[in-house]
Amino acid sequence: MQPFEGRRRQLLRGALSAAAALLLKGSEPSALRPPDRARDPARPDSRSRLSAETSMTMGCKAWIAGCSGTSLTEDERRFFADERPWGFILFGRNIHSAEQLSDLVAALKDVGGRERVPVFVDQEGGRVQRLRPPLAPSYPPSATLGRIHDADPRKGERAAWLQGRLLAHDLMGYGINADCLPCLDLPVEGAHSVIGDRAYGTDPVVVATLGRAAADGLVAGGVLPVMKHMPGHGRGNADSHLELPVVDAHRSTLAERDFAPFVALKTLPAAMTAHLLFTDIDPTFPATLSPIVIESVIRHEIGFDGLLMTDDMSMKALRGDIGDLARQAISAGCDVALHCNGDMAEMRKVASAVQPLRDEALRRALHAEAFLAPHRPSLDEAGLRAEFDELVARVA
Repeated sequence: MQPFEGRRRQLLRGALSAAAALLLKGSEPSALRPPDRARDPARPDSRSRLSAETSMTMGCKAWIAGCSGTSLTEDERRFFADERPWGFILFGRNIHSAEQLSDLVAALKDVGGRERVPVFVDQEGGRVQRLRPPLAPSYPPSATLGRIHDADPRKGERAAWLQGRLLAHDLMGYGINADCLPCLDLPVEGAHSVIGDRAYGTDPVVVATLGRAAADGLVAGGVLPVMKHMPGHGRGNADSHLELPVVDAHRSTLAERDFAPFVALKTLPAAMTAHLLFTDIDPTFPATLSPIVIESVIRHEIGFDGLLMTDDMSMKALRGDIGDLARQAISAGCDVALHCNGDMAEMRKVASAVQPLRDEALRRALHAEAFLAPHRPSLDEAGLRAEFDELVARVA
């Protein structure tokens, strides 16, 4: 094994809990291999490229932007060049054809002005797939992988890794290099169905196992994984796209179950917050806007020190001026504010509210960027798809 590969695998697995570690012992997918970054820090030319890249990232502001359509308008080009979002995110409205999508991603990276511009998408499988046939195959929801695991834990873990690896291959074919996956939420009886089958299951160890495997698969394909929705969306009694969910569970109950998968995967490079109000922790502010939740729970109790991005600031769970909300999220401890709807008036407010990346947020952003492969790694696509389809067929 190459030293770089060993460090990456250690990074992704180092924080697994004792229970998860025992469960996973000896079950690593043998195909795991981080993408070749083609940047050896020991080489002077590599050091100079990394230094230039760091300087470019230092000029980026602490936000991620969406765009309005299938190509950038001239106003968007000028605006993004001036306001320098750290990254971009794509939705169904931005996707029409293979050539168009590749051109749009290239334009976003060009206006981003540096090699490692993160371009995010929500590509989970099941209900949440921004790229659909013929641009990318359909995948089962995460709950299907959980059922495979119920029948055979090793096969379930392998299926989760394969899905992550194949998703990465699909996305990197268009230049998309970041996926908001894995979903580590633990749904409970009576909760809103917005999570539902997007979850791997209801057992924290199983969710951590399959989430870790999916993240490994993404990284092997050169794609940055973003775990969500920290510190847990499974108990939400509403859809946060439409209104603010309220969770009344005691903090000790949340720590025992809801936080556990995030603790197990706390060394992953990036995470997304949940727009939920946890009344026993902070009865005033939802997690995204709460210094108590972010500092006491996410940073201290969970122990996450990676890049923390908000969920979409334009979701209806958050009320108020969008600029004030973005400012509050950053002040509360989020590193980057995510704004998805492509509305120019709202984007101007968000961009005016946030500052350039610096200090810990800059360090975390650079660490996350290190997971972005410059090119799509090679893959026996037909062989892995056949293996994956066979595993899924077992629970069809």
